[in-house]
Amino acid sequence: MAIQVLTACGSKDITLNRLLLPHIIEIISQVRPRDMSINDLMAFGQVVSQQGHYHNATTLFEAALGLMKQSKQAKSINILSVTSLVVKSYWEEGRWAEAEKLAVEVLEQRRRILGIEHPDTIDATASLASTYHQQGRWVEAGKLFAEVLEQRRRILGIEHPGTIDATASLASTYHSQGRWVEAGKLFVEVLEQRRRILGIEHPGTIDAAASLASTYHSQGLWVEAEKLFVEVLEQRRRILGIEHPSTIDATASLASTYHNQGRWVEAEKLDVEVLEQRRRILGIEHPDTIRATACLASAYYRQGQWTEAERLHVEVLEQRRRILGIEHPDTIDATASLASTYHSQGRWVEAEKLEVEVLEQRRRILGIEHPETIRAAAWLASTCRSQGRWTESERLEVEVLEQRRRILGIEHPDTIDAAANLAVTYSSQGRRDEAADILSPAVHLSLKVYGREHPDAQMYIEQLASVYDKLGKTKEAEETRSLLIVNRSS
Repeated sequence: MAIQVLTACGSKDITLNRLLLPHIIEIISQVRPRDMSINDLMAFGQVVSQQGHYHNATTLFEAALGLMKQSKQAKSINILSVTSLVVKSYWEEGRWAEAEKLAVEVLEQRRRILGIEHPDTIDATASLASTYHQQGRWVEAGKLFAEVLEQRRRILGIEHPGTIDATASLASTYHSQGRWVEAGKLFVEVLEQRRRILGIEHPGTIDAAASLASTYHSQGLWVEAEKLFVEVLEQRRRILGIEHPSTIDATASLASTYHNQGRWVEAEKLDVEVLEQRRRILGIEHPDTIRATACLASAYYRQGQWTEAERLHVEVLEQRRRILGIEHPDTIDATASLASTYHSQGRWVEAEKLEVEVLEQRRRILGIEHPETIRAAAWLASTCRSQGRWTESERLEVEVLEQRRRILGIEHPDTIDAAANLAVTYSSQGRRDEAADILSPAVHLSLKVYGREHPDAQMYIEQLASVYDKLGKTKEAEETRSLLIVNRSS
């Protein structure tokens, strides 16, 4: 009875709810949802949802919705409120098609009953936009999020938590579209507002820090990203607990930053931890679990463990094709990852077939200047080069380098990599002066951006020294080799 009394108060206190959680889990394991009251179903559902037990939350909210629909006394507007909670639970479970169906229904009814500018109607618009976002339908999501932000700014004011949430959602869509400068600007604004209004340890503030860190990561600002991710992970472990999905997300994000810094042993350790937790807590077919499998596969790939990487990449691709569909951005990413594994194994015909498919899909779905489209062109160029098809490789690499310089800037790691790749193609054709001209600044930029010990920086140094050797520039070759770290470990 005490549990019912405490939860009936509607407490959002995370610490209190963490203490209540095991007792609630015990109750719902012993009492069938249909035998509970609507109030208990709702109260218990909100606690377990906050604590990251999304499947249990879905079961409770669905039962509450069923009881309300059967009741002659339930008001339509209250039924819609509970339906919205079911939508959110479906969304958290990765059941996006089901979430979309209900979200469309809620939005249509709220527009009709409450009007288009009622706060609940605007919330429903935001909910549908979030569902589109998770399905990779970023243009549709961005259109709705922009509409929500305009309405909330006008009706609620720029510093209302709902307005700040809308800003964060629009920024997240910009991030997914590769519009990182715009995303970063909005995330900085959101983080500053939440720190000031909500406090530095509010979950919303921590989420904003994580989002800004992700944008830094995408921009190749790994030191800045790591600093924020470490801060986020420490806060979430302390406030939410080590097994909350948001804490696990923070662990995965930090692992990804370690990947890009060439700290693969540390990355793999965290990736294994994340995958084990997600399989146990979310289930093997939850999108986040599949994403964790893909991350571990990437860790194996970067360490040259291609058999293990291939096995996991094949598993991820099969699951995403079946669950998300062949044109979801995550499915296309999985195809690209498997292609890169084939490439590293020298299976260029298989790699090229997948790379052509990925490039065509990304050009059509994301646009020709999205960073992931450009990355697909770079991989296809590399496969052409590996087969000695220099003309095709050079054409793609020149295009990639020009786009990255213009869109990402000369100091972005992807731009540096593009310059190094084009230099290899020039050198392979005997055009070594051109190779040196483009590779020398790339080496200096890699030392500035990556640091001398990063494996990629060391690889570029070795390439430049080799080019100087072939040009007969012994002094330049020796000076370049002096930057190599002897007996460095991978």
